[in-house]
Amino acid sequence: MSSQSETPPEQKQLPRAPGLLRSSGLVGAMTMLSRVLGLVRDMVIARYFGAGAGADAFFVAFKIPNFLRRLFAEGAFSQAFVPVLSSYRQTQSMSDVQRLVNAVAGSLGLVLLGVTLVAILGAPVLTAIFAPGFLDDEVKFALTSDMLRITFPYLLLISLTAFAGGILNSYDRFAVPAFTPVLLNLSMIAAAIWLTPLMAEPVMALAWGVFIAGALQLFFQLPFLMRLGLLPRPRVDYRHEGVSRILKLMVPALFGVSVSQINLLLDTVLASFLQTGSVSWLYYSDRLSELPLGVFGIAIATVILPSLSRKHAAASADQFAATLDWAVRAVLLIGLPAALALALLAEPLIATLFHYGEVTDRDVAMSAQSLRAYSAGLLAFMLIKVLAPGFFAREDTRTPVKIGIIAMVANMVFNLMLVFPLAHAGLALATSLSAWLNGFLLWRGLRKEGAWQSQPGWPRFLLQILFANGALAAVILWLKPPVAEWLANGGYQRAADMAVLVAAGVFVYFLVLALTGVRVRHFRHR
Repeated sequence: MSSQSETPPEQKQLPRAPGLLRSSGLVGAMTMLSRVLGLVRDMVIARYFGAGAGADAFFVAFKIPNFLRRLFAEGAFSQAFVPVLSSYRQTQSMSDVQRLVNAVAGSLGLVLLGVTLVAILGAPVLTAIFAPGFLDDEVKFALTSDMLRITFPYLLLISLTAFAGGILNSYDRFAVPAFTPVLLNLSMIAAAIWLTPLMAEPVMALAWGVFIAGALQLFFQLPFLMRLGLLPRPRVDYRHEGVSRILKLMVPALFGVSVSQINLLLDTVLASFLQTGSVSWLYYSDRLSELPLGVFGIAIATVILPSLSRKHAAASADQFAATLDWAVRAVLLIGLPAALALALLAEPLIATLFHYGEVTDRDVAMSAQSLRAYSAGLLAFMLIKVLAPGFFAREDTRTPVKIGIIAMVANMVFNLMLVFPLAHAGLALATSLSAWLNGFLLWRGLRKEGAWQSQPGWPRFLLQILFANGALAAVILWLKPPVAEWLANGGYQRAADMAVLVAAGVFVYFLVLALTGVRVRHFRHR
């Protein structure tokens, strides 16, 4: 038997990996907690800062390192690191895995430290690049640059956090990395409430909240790495075979896995030229659309990547294809009703969560426009998250790069076509359209290569979710009060009405699924 199929003695005592449904549920539950707290965080920010110049400045100062985090740490790095680490786990000894972890920690940390120092020194340049529309407003431009100097080190801290989380995920310890984002939300909520009164410029408190959160998230994971026996002892070694493989995979992966994030950043750049409030309207609507994306799409993607990587290393082509098919069905089961609910409940959701303090009725209406546009692409965003690992698990980064470039160019064209007639909502719709193009090309590529093969039961499954979504839409339209009435109600009344709508919609949706024959056992998979 070849060494590729052998399991090193040191690895045999590891517990059996949990099923994908259970792991996805665990990650989803942790992510749901984080996203709910994230919405609370945004409600606090909306109450304290509304959608004015200070809020616009902070959202840009936070979006730059946050964008790079998703592009680099949770995007290219994770998609390159996890398959290589999973391969080492499958075929090498524990001491070899430790040497890989040490080399990656040292090499990654040194690069990130250099990037962070350059960014802090060049904060005004970055502000001009990412928000050129702020150049005409000296106060907003200066405030953004000052906050960026505080928020940018978050990239260093959260990238190392993603590195630690990648190790834990590769060993099927999904709960800790999934819980870690909770600390960001708690830190920012605390900063908004308690640091704001201490600042000469109140919105600066949010920037310090981001910095503190990065440190908390990193140190929170270290004890769990120690328990696993893989606490990094950083060593700079770019010649290490595993580091070389990761670097080769990372360069093209920067485009392939994070095109949707690049598109969202382009939205921010163009929105900075639009009327004041446009950046905030896009931010609030994007946050709502990311709730189902993070809870379900990213949760599924998180657990299938190590599984796909191990199946590829073990040459289990049939199991690889079946796992991808399972992921696509799971996304359709949850993503379609989530997108439908966001579109039908755009104003009520925005009003319930953000219509407080400085946020006006007009802000609610404008945010609802972009939320509907984002909801049109939610299913595509989720499919991208689960289809891209089908390439990266096989260490194929060139194909997603080609697809990503096509989608990015298409997004630019759509932006220019739609921003004039639809303003900020046109930018959101352009992002959704390019996401559908991206998702379709990924699916077609996997199918052509035989990595994804349709499993039995698709026609019946599609009819089942079609009936369930029809019932969901009918219930929402029947129970939903008029928008004017929703805006006139107080916060507690809105929350109570929303709870009834959500409970009724979820109950009817899963009831119809059950009546048409869908069972939990159909989605159990390893």
